[in-house]
Amino acid sequence: MKISIITPSLNQGRFIERTLESVARQNVKNIEHIVFDGGSNDETLDILRRCSLDVSWKSEPDSGQAHAVNKGILASNGDIIGWLNSDDIYYPYAIDRVLNIFSTRHDIDVIYGMAEHIDTEDTPFEDYPTEEWNSARLQETCFICQPALFFRRNIVERFGLLDQSLHYCMDYEYWLRLSKANVSFFYLKEKLAGSRMYEDNKTLSSVIPVHREINDMFRNCFGKVPDAWLYNYAYVVTRERINENLHATRFHRETAIRTLLASLRWNRCISRSLLHRLHPRWF
Repeated sequence: MKISIITPSLNQGRFIERTLESVARQNVKNIEHIVFDGGSNDETLDILRRCSLDVSWKSEPDSGQAHAVNKGILASNGDIIGWLNSDDIYYPYAIDRVLNIFSTRHDIDVIYGMAEHIDTEDTPFEDYPTEEWNSARLQETCFICQPALFFRRNIVERFGLLDQSLHYCMDYEYWLRLSKANVSFFYLKEKLAGSRMYEDNKTLSSVIPVHREINDMFRNCFGKVPDAWLYNYAYVVTRERINENLHATRFHRETAIRTLLASLRWNRCISRSLLHRLHPRWF
């Protein structure tokens, strides 16, 4: 069984060598690592040239992360596909554990494992909040850590590639798409990857656009945004204006109001479930 690891890259020269090494050190022989770089102008290309014996790579302009991943998937030929960003890492023996399950459990299409958030020095500082598989729960929170997920190639053949119109939640949308189609997910209770979190990474530096895109995605794909994501959006917007620790009452009141406004914006109504959630705790 062959596995293909796809790495999208753009100006992650300070991290990408550790990403490449984490793949190269896996104790798996039949592994293919493909990097699609969006035209980096830092030290990334020099690092890729040094690692060219272990990695297949190409550097050219693209339309974003999802486009780069899709190009990598189309260029690969492994039976199993993993997606590892150029600032994340695999832990030792992660791929071996995943392939052992895929080879014996033919009823499983997707495997996701536990993960940790790591800092710029690869030091774990908190567990990623993964959970047992539950399709309904997945709509309330993304409990799957992207670098710790792997899927069979026939998933792409059946359900297509990533949505290239998305810039932040393309992974979450894909998991939801597969869940909606009743694809079989398996939760491996072992730590497989480190997902890097630092001040200027794409997600942390664009919190409001991330939540806005998630809500747009839910409306487009499901016709409705779950209450939890309406609140999440309202919370991050309020946090930009009000210090929760100094003005707790005002913070909670404004978050509640913004949640109602978000519901009108995306769902065009205010549900009883949302009112029940907000009252009487926040008013």
